[in-house]
Amino acid sequence: MADAVQEPWTIGRCLNWTTDYFERLGVPQPRLSAEWLLMDATGFDQKIQLLMKHDLPLEKDELARIRHGIERRVEGEPLQYITGDTQFRKLNILCEPGVLIPRPETELLVEYVLEYLDRNVTGWVKPKPERVSLPWNAEVEALRQAEEAARAALGQAEAGDGEEDASHEGEPASPEDAAASPEECVNVDEGDASQPEAECGAPHRQARVIEIGCGTGCISLSLAAERPGCVSCVATDISPAAIDLAQRNRARCGISPEVVDLRLGDLTGPVRPEERASFDVLVSNPPYIPTSVLEAIPHEVRDFEPLLALDGGEDGLAIFRRLVSAAPYTLKQDGLLACELHEDALEEAANICINAGMHDVEILQDLTGRPRYVFAHTG
Repeated sequence: MADAVQEPWTIGRCLNWTTDYFERLGVPQPRLSAEWLLMDATGFDQKIQLLMKHDLPLEKDELARIRHGIERRVEGEPLQYITGDTQFRKLNILCEPGVLIPRPETELLVEYVLEYLDRNVTGWVKPKPERVSLPWNAEVEALRQAEEAARAALGQAEAGDGEEDASHEGEPASPEDAAASPEECVNVDEGDASQPEAECGAPHRQARVIEIGCGTGCISLSLAAERPGCVSCVATDISPAAIDLAQRNRARCGISPEVVDLRLGDLTGPVRPEERASFDVLVSNPPYIPTSVLEAIPHEVRDFEPLLALDGGEDGLAIFRRLVSAAPYTLKQDGLLACELHEDALEEAANICINAGMHDVEILQDLTGRPRYVFAHTG
C-alpha cells in the first residue's frame, strides 16, 4: 500500500488488496477480515455499502486506520478487538482486550433460556400483527357491480361515438384500486418496526435471572432487551475490566441498572442475603476449556483472550461444579441452571447435576449438532 502508487486507494481496490494479502499470509477468513476492517475504517455498518461505493477513494485517516488494523490482524488479534465491537443477537456489543468475546453458541443459550422463561415464568406472548385487508363483504360486492356497470356504460359510449366520456376520467380501474393496493391487503410484517413491541401476556410475573461470569454483559443485556418489562437480571464477574465493559454496554443499550444490576465478585458471592433462593434462572457461560486442550485452541483465542475466562480446569468443569453447589441456595424451588460447556464434558456435567439431586437434566445441542448446554432443575 505504498503512497508512491498514483492510483487512488478506493474501497474496492483496498478490499481486493487486503484480501489477497491476508490469503498469502494465511490469515483466517481473509475476505471477511478485509470487509470488517474496511467497514470499521469507513464507518459503514453493512457490507453492501462497500460494494455500492467500491469506487469511493479512502481518506487519509481511513487509510491509516485500515493499515493499523491490517498489522494487528496479521499478528492474529481477533477482529472484534480491532474494531471494538461485535453483533450479539439484536445488540451491538463493545469488545476490548481482557474480556471474552461473545460467541454464536452463547446466542443460542440465550434463545433456550428465553424459551424456558416464556413457557414457565413470564407468559410472554408476541401479539399477532394487525390485519390490514379489504372488507370483502356486501359493500365491496356493491362496488364491484357499480364498476362493472361503469365499464359497460363506457363501452357503449365508445361504441356509439368513439369519444371517451369525461365523467369517467380518473375513475379507478378495479375495486382494488378504489380501496387499497394489493400490497396493502396482506398481513403487516411481524418484524415491522412500526408495530408495537411484544409484551408479557397476562397473567404474568417478572422473571429474575442471575448470570455468573457476565463478561461483556451480552447474556443479561439480551434477556432484558428482548423481554422488556419481563426480565430483570443480576450479573456478576470477578474481573473489574469485565464489569466496567458490561456497564458501558448497558449504557450503550439503554438498559437501566435496575433492570440489569452488574456486580463485582466471585460467582454468587455478590448475591445479597435477602436475594437467596429468589432467582428463576442461573445462567452462565463459565470458563470450560480443559487445561490440556488450551494449547490446541487457535492462536487468536489462546494468545489474545483472557485465560481467566477460558481455563476450566482439568476436565473443564471446575467452575461448573461450584455453580451446581450454589444452585440450591440461589434458585427458587424448581429453578433452572443453564450452562454452556465444552462438548466433551456434557455427559459428566449431567451426572454431576443428577448426583447433586437435580432433576429434569437435559443436554442440548448447538447449531452444529454438538452437545453444548446442560439444563437442570433444583429439587
